[in-house]
Amino acid sequence: MPNLRDIRRRITSVKKTQQITRAMRMVAGAKLRRAQEASASARPYADRMRDTVTAVARAERNAEHPLLLQRSPIARVELLVVTSNRGLCGAFNSNIIKCALVQIAEREAAQTEVFITASGRKASDYFRRRAGRLVHSHVAEGWVVYGHAVEIASRLCQRYVDGEVDEVLLVYSEFVSTMTQRPKSVRLLPQDPGADESDGALPYEIEPSPARLLEALLPKAVEVEIFRALLENQAGEYAARMTAMESATRNTQELVERLTLQFNRARQAAITKELVEIVTGAEAL
Repeated sequence: MPNLRDIRRRITSVKKTQQITRAMRMVAGAKLRRAQEASASARPYADRMRDTVTAVARAERNAEHPLLLQRSPIARVELLVVTSNRGLCGAFNSNIIKCALVQIAEREAAQTEVFITASGRKASDYFRRRAGRLVHSHVAEGWVVYGHAVEIASRLCQRYVDGEVDEVLLVYSEFVSTMTQRPKSVRLLPQDPGADESDGALPYEIEPSPARLLEALLPKAVEVEIFRALLENQAGEYAARMTAMESATRNTQELVERLTLQFNRARQAAITKELVEIVTGAEAL
């Protein structure tokens, strides 16, 4: 049984850990508000960009932009896996990686070669240990900025246009609420206008031409989609960290209470033992 000094030392250690987890929860909560606002602001723009590209692509039925080119069969697939740079956020990163592994297993079962582009240190470290998978790693410190998305999108679009890959998938965590972050996989390239039963005519005219507009919009749409994913992931990271640190703070408080009870019982046992020795000694005299 540990002595009083050991128990007291452990109580002090747990209380210091509790101070750290409480501070991390407060910092994550403060950052979450800013990240959540940025994510919410990007959603309408990303949705409207996607709708615009879809409408213009449907109107320009003969468009031959390389980012619209559907290739068959799909022999090479690249996954853009977005995680955080740091841990201490529960199962946030592991859930994203599990989602990516499911996509990898499905593609490999169809005899498709899979490449990985990692955004975030956690994904980079994980896939670097898997030989032959990690093609490129993008680790950016600090807040997400649009330049991060531009850098990633430019490289992925170039690889697709050059025929190095036949499909590009985006795996990230969609921010639903403070308590819920949902791993999600979407196809990034080729852009798919989808099926439409209408005649495809637009209620407005495009100058100089729909083809020229697509040439400008399609790379931008990829950038916006990646930027949105980075913002969603950032908000989800802070939400997950805040929840994890809140749970850790609560657990440390329960541990302190148990250790305090153990300390009081040990001290009571020590006092009782001393009293018994005193009484026994007095009776012997």
